[in-house]
This record gives sequence, structure tokens and C-alpha cells, in this order.
Amino acid sequence: MQDTRAAESKTQKNAIATLEGANVVRPLLDGATPNSPILPPEMERERTIASDTSFSLEERLAAYEDIIDSEVGDTSLTRARNIEREMGLRQLYLKFEGGNPTGTQKDRIAFAQCMDALRRGFDTVTVATCGNYGASMSFACASAGLRCVVYIPDSFHTRRIREIEEHGAEIVRITGDYEAAVISSSERAVREELYDANPGGANTVLQLQTYGQIAFEIYDELRDAPAVVAVPVSNGTTLAGIFRGFLSLYRRGKTSRIPKMVAGSSAGKNPIVRAFIRKLERCEDLPPEMIKETQVNEPLVNWHSIDGDACLQVLYETEGWATFASDKSMLAIAKKLRDAEGLSVLPASTAGLFALMEKHQKEPQQPDRYVVVLTGRRS
Repeated sequence: MQDTRAAESKTQKNAIATLEGANVVRPLLDGATPNSPILPPEMERERTIASDTSFSLEERLAAYEDIIDSEVGDTSLTRARNIEREMGLRQLYLKFEGGNPTGTQKDRIAFAQCMDALRRGFDTVTVATCGNYGASMSFACASAGLRCVVYIPDSFHTRRIREIEEHGAEIVRITGDYEAAVISSSERAVREELYDANPGGANTVLQLQTYGQIAFEIYDELRDAPAVVAVPVSNGTTLAGIFRGFLSLYRRGKTSRIPKMVAGSSAGKNPIVRAFIRKLERCEDLPPEMIKETQVNEPLVNWHSIDGDACLQVLYETEGWATFASDKSMLAIAKKLRDAEGLSVLPASTAGLFALMEKHQKEPQQPDRYVVVLTGRRS
């Protein structure tokens, strides 16, 4: 038996080494890729009604809800049999959020908050972004007939800016980093009574509830909670929301357990993972000057994770874990997913998968169900 386990462990280590050493080409473009067309032609009537202020609020809300029900969420959950064989892990499922209209999980909270803004009588939504969230929010606002004000740090030049502009959003450039853009956006929301769609604000509960739908969708497919759910983290909102969904399912007797939650992020550049590794009770801000964005890690890095404390407590409560992934590792795993499973993912999306595979390499996991959330699509 020991010989068998040793052989399995050697196979797993060799597989990881293969991923780490894969000859991959650094991408020329950052950011996720939207669907083309973003909405199918049959939904244009609903989009026209929802965005036209000449219709009654009831008509607009009904049409907007139809768009959400038809196009947002309910993303695919597929078993990664080829990766399973290579890594020696059973059963591995991939929850692919790239199937959302603009290519990331951000569409879920963008559309939910625009629906909320419509109901509450707001005519303008503001948000800070480094790219993907701005693309989601600008499209969701355009589809709802809402004005959108997007704050972007001066130093960021993502190709998604053109999408944001094409959706009719107003872009405000801010000197400083993402955190400074969040502060400026939120301050303007208070000053001008705009809807604040930033993480950590008054609408955080809605964001967490909305990300909880990912847990419900996983349950619908598996009919129970998996042993582990691995997620890439930046602010921590997505992971905390998914946990909230599983907690609700467990309390209602729908599942036999709550999964261990696992976080992956960019090497040395995220307060959540750093706090977990150091066994801290709360996240501590990183020195802003140590944060270096690349075309790979940008969706993950933060010196201040806005919902980080909530995410960190989830890791402890579920007896999960967290680890850092290098750009090289994320690029290699993204290539492996494309070659072995036919999925074209944003490399940063693979940080959660890396965290799971690294753990399995060191401590082989028991046969069970494991789910990895992949948060963005690349063409």
C-alpha cells in the first residue's frame, strides 16, 4: 500500500511540475472576453423595453428580469476528466463563469444591482474598476436605461475600456490605485445620491446574496455540497458569497455538509491569502508600493481586500486553506485547461485550481467531489 501511495504521489508531483514548466506564451491582452453577441437577438425586445424610460417601471422591471433569468448565471458545471487523470484527483468539476454575457461572474452582481437601482428609483450607478467589473456594470446599466459612471485608475489601460465606452458609460480617471478609485466613486455616490455598486458599501449584502446563487447552481447539479470549492480571490466577495449560499442550503437541510472553501491569489499580493498563511485573525493592508500589476495577476492583486475579513473567516470556519499562485503557474494551468478540457479561461481564474492542486500534491485528497470556480473567459 505504501508503494502504491508513493507512486501516486510521484505521479501527482510530476503532473504539477509539467504544469509549472509548460511552455506558454504571455498574453498580449488582459481582461475577460465577452460573448459575441453579448445578448442573443431574441432578447433585444426585452432590452429595448428595459432601457426605454417611456415604458412604465413595472414593464421595464419585468423585461429586465427576463434578461437576467435568461442570460445571467446558470453557468456550466462540467467534470474535468482529463485533468483528473493527469493529477490523480477524483471527481473534479469546473464551474465556468465565463459563460455570462460579458465573460465573468461580475455580471451576476452588476445586473442584480441595476435591478435594485431601478426598483429604488436611482437613475445613475457608479463603480470603480480595473476592467472586468466596469464592462459588466456598463452593459448592465445600458440594458436598464441607467446612467453609469466608472472610475478607473490612471495607470490602468485595459482593452475593456473601449467596451465600457461603447456601452455609453462615463469614465472618470483617478490618480492613484484601485482603492483610491473606490473611495472617489463611493464619495461621489454619497455626495450626489448615486447608487454605489462598489464592494464594501451599503449594497454588500446584495452582492453576497447574488454570489450565493453559484452555490445553489452547484447544488442543483450535484444534489449535495462538494467536499471543496476553490475560488480565485481579490476582494474576497465572490468566495464569501458562495459560502453564504452553501450555509443557507445546509441550514435548510438541503445538503449534508458545508464545503471547505479554498482561496487562491497572486503570489504575495493579496491580504486575504497572506493573513491566512500567517494565521492572523484579520486581514492587514499590504504596503501599496509592493503591489505590482501584470497582464496576468491584475484581476487578483490588492493592497486592501475590501471584503477580506469576511472571506478570511470563511476559510477558518470551513477548515479550508489559501495559497499564492505565480503568473507562470496560472498561465500554465490556463493552457492545460484549454488543451485538456477545451476551456479558454482568463489565467487569473485558475488561482483557485492551483490552490487545490498544490494541496493535493502535498496531502493527497480523499476520493470525493471537488469544484473549482473559473471566473473569466478569454478568446
